[in-house]
Amino acid sequence: MRMKFLALAVAGALSQAAFACTPGSYTDNVMFGTTSAGVPNRVLDASCTTIDDQIADESPWGNQAAFIAHVSTVTMSLQKAGKISALERARLLTAARTSQIGTTLKVKLIAFNDFHGYIKAGEGSSSNPGVARFSTRIKELKAQNPLHAVVSAGDMIGASPLTSALFKDEPTIEAMNRIGIDFNAVGNHEFDEGKDELLRMQHGGNHPTDPYSGLGLNEDLKAGEFAGARFGFLAANVRDEQSGDTVLPAFGVKDFLGNKVAFIGMTLEGTPTIVSPSGVAGLTFGDEADTVNALIPRLKAQGIESVVVLIHEGGAASGGINGCTGVSGPIVDIVNRLDPEVDLVISGHTHQAYNCLINNAAGQPVRVTSAGQYARNLSDIDLTIDTRTRDVIAVAANNLTTGTGSTTAEDPALTDLVAHYDSLAAVPKSRVIGRITAAISRSQNAAGESALGDVIADAQLDATNDAGTGEAVVAFMNPGGIRADLPFNAPNGDVTYGDAFTVQPFGNSLVTMTLKGEQIKTLLETQFNGCNGQTAERILQVSVGFNYSYTAGNACNARVTSMTLNGVAVDPSASYRVTVNSFLADGGDGFAVLKEGGNRLGGAVDTDAFEAYLQANPSGVTPGPRNRITRN
Repeated sequence: MRMKFLALAVAGALSQAAFACTPGSYTDNVMFGTTSAGVPNRVLDASCTTIDDQIADESPWGNQAAFIAHVSTVTMSLQKAGKISALERARLLTAARTSQIGTTLKVKLIAFNDFHGYIKAGEGSSSNPGVARFSTRIKELKAQNPLHAVVSAGDMIGASPLTSALFKDEPTIEAMNRIGIDFNAVGNHEFDEGKDELLRMQHGGNHPTDPYSGLGLNEDLKAGEFAGARFGFLAANVRDEQSGDTVLPAFGVKDFLGNKVAFIGMTLEGTPTIVSPSGVAGLTFGDEADTVNALIPRLKAQGIESVVVLIHEGGAASGGINGCTGVSGPIVDIVNRLDPEVDLVISGHTHQAYNCLINNAAGQPVRVTSAGQYARNLSDIDLTIDTRTRDVIAVAANNLTTGTGSTTAEDPALTDLVAHYDSLAAVPKSRVIGRITAAISRSQNAAGESALGDVIADAQLDATNDAGTGEAVVAFMNPGGIRADLPFNAPNGDVTYGDAFTVQPFGNSLVTMTLKGEQIKTLLETQFNGCNGQTAERILQVSVGFNYSYTAGNACNARVTSMTLNGVAVDPSASYRVTVNSFLADGGDGFAVLKEGGNRLGGAVDTDAFEAYLQANPSGVTPGPRNRITRN
């Protein structure tokens, strides 16, 4: 009985297929979206083509006139061929107008931020999916809508693991070229090596002195050299101090079937406070909201009504990667001051993922997204554009995880690039430079102290405390310069150069200087958000022998309540030899008092100092005790 039932079912399906492919047969009317044309959707030939099949009503249309013209052309052809009558053609044209097809257009934006050169899966963090999986997810989103743009809100490069950083971050640019992104707003880390290097990233050419430059695969090079980015870097608020011109375009425009979307890109105004002064020499950084608002009339004069801001500044919120509970941070004030013409803000910098609605200057909610960091997430955003006004009338956004391991396959179009650079970096990366007894984390306790911060500060003190190297008595390390945990590699706890480089990828040198005790207090009082010009809480890590306490609720410049060195109170009028990295020594992270330090002596590169410290402790360096800073 079962076999007979199956046979009858197959026969019935074949009979239906035969009926469906009989010219003139039909089962329903022609539909344009939800609008019925009142015309039988007849089969036109033995290939099963119907009237509806001839009319591409489900394709994107840049405007309604284009769709109606298409219907007119197709139906005239069908009428001449005797497939439809003149009355049916008239009904089809009426339905096309009634359907409103072409009056709106959906565009997909695929956004990310703070990629930081994390091209190799697992490097720097076990949760790093790698650029090949990142590419897979981007391709999946691209496939959902042929009208799309892929954009980044800054820090695509800089502070990168060795597989990218050793080669001046050229591998990351080449990977993004292969993925096919459209625009990257500059972040603060794009300025780590100065304007000229940023322009080289855009325009190409090998680095003038670095032997690891221009070593890409042939398909990624141009005339045997690094080809530069095939996408646009944007820097609306960064100007040359002398000429007043922006160093890179302020915005980029992408045309979607005649509907133009402008992408204004910029970094945070405070970039000079968190980048080495040499990196921003000769540049000025403007207010973010003022910069955007000043560009709106220029865009409107070009007939552009759809405006997206890519900004390397952000905030924080709770509620998961699509949460927006208690949103705070600089991005709130910036959006609150934005012109209502801005339709969407894609943010970054804080490494937080969120999906928010924040009011603009007119009190209207604007969608604000951030995808976190290191390719872990992507923002999937749909813009609905009114093709008559050219303006965005709806924005829908959802942050998605990239996925690691078996959850997301690696894109074969990227695996050879990653393997190439991984192979070239294998020897320097795998060199063992010492041992640790357990994994050492950069996670901070309630006082802001981390085990890894303790160890790095100790290493810097050890490198500069002898006669001839600086005679330092204390070292301070900025937490933002510690980019990853130091993993324990079984079975012996070997630390490789690649591990150490991932932790401290900036190549800063050590500087020992003389400070008065009162200047050290000013240094510590500057750690707190809103105090002495500080824009965020940045608790400096301190070396062994130095202890201090602070009361978070006290007023600025009265929070540090005690400072001791080897158990003795720090004397405000006494002089002390202090070691910091070159970034801090030049006033980086807002610690301007360090620029006042005298009797400066340059020292080793930070990674070399760390290596020497590991080698000086052959039995293994233990995690720091996290007992040097006390919060009351």
